[in-house]
Amino acid sequence: MTTAPDIAVPTTAAAPVPPQTATPRIKLSRRGYAIDHPDPKLGEALMANALGAADRDAMDGILRQLVKASVSGGKPCEVNLAFMISMVKSLGPRDSVEAMLVAQMVSVHVMAMRCAHHLAHADDLAQHDSAARALGRLTRTFPAQIDALTRYRSQREPAITVQNVKVEDGGNAIVGNVTQHASVIVSDQAPAAAARALRPAGARRRHDAAGAEPDAQA
Repeated sequence: MTTAPDIAVPTTAAAPVPPQTATPRIKLSRRGYAIDHPDPKLGEALMANALGAADRDAMDGILRQLVKASVSGGKPCEVNLAFMISMVKSLGPRDSVEAMLVAQMVSVHVMAMRCAHHLAHADDLAQHDSAARALGRLTRTFPAQIDALTRYRSQREPAITVQNVKVEDGGNAIVGNVTQHASVIVSDQAPAAAARALRPAGARRRHDAAGAEPDAQA
C-alpha cells in the first residue's frame, strides 16, 4: 500500500478571494506540498475557495486526501493532482458536505480510470477479472454519488412562493399563496374555497336577487 509523504503547509490565515482568479498549482516534494503562488495568503485563499473548504484546516485535510489519491507509480503525481483540483473546482462545492462528496467523486473517477488502464494491460485471466470487477464497482459508485449530490443540493434550494396568479380564458388556477419546491405545488386553500373565490361577482348577485323575489311577493 502506498502512502503520500507528510504534508506541510504555511500557517498563514486565508485572505479574501478576488473573483475569477485562477487556482494555483500544487508543488510536491519529499517534505510534502506547497501552494505555488507568489502571495502565500492569497494562494491559500484561492485553494480553499476551489475546494469549497470552510477554513484552513478543512483545506489542508482535503488536499492531503487528494494528494494520496493522486498516487501513480508509488508516489503522488502533480498532473493527477492538478486534474483532481480542477474537477473539484468545476463542480463548485458550496459547503463541507459537498466538499467531501465532490472530493470522493473525483477520487473514484481517477481510480476507475486506473482500473481501466490495468484492465487494458492485463497479462492473464486473474488480472483481467480483478480489474474488471474493480472497474465495475467504481463505475456504479460514481453515478450514485452524482445522485447523492443532486439530492443534497435540491434540499438546500429555497422554496418559491407565488402570490399573484393570472388566469387566461379556459384555464385553471389555484387561489392563495402557492409554494413550489421540487415540482410539488401546495395551496393554502381547499379546492371548494378556490372555486368560490373564482365565481364571478355578477353570478352571485343574480343568484341573491332570484332568491329574494319569493319573499317580496309573499
